[in-house]
Amino acid sequence: MNVGEAVKERIVQLCQEADISINKLSRISGVTQSTVNNIVSGRNHSTTISTIKKLCDGLGITIEEFFHSELFRDLEQEVK
Repeated sequence: MNVGEAVKERIVQLCQEADISINKLSRISGVTQSTVNNIVSGRNHSTTISTIKKLCDGLGITIEEFFHSELFRDLEQEVK
């Protein structure tokens, strides 16, 4: 799994845990719906930390909590 896939999976996981839709996450975080949809659909593979921070704020979690997941262990090497 690469980092883009892990970020996508983590966002979906956190929305399920909070029982909110991707669209609601967009509204409460201030990140445009198209950006969130692009991340979750896999069209955006390089989400910025700034965007992740906004999503975390909307979810009421810290960046540390976002990345505290098995999804981020053993990621593929990005530079080959």
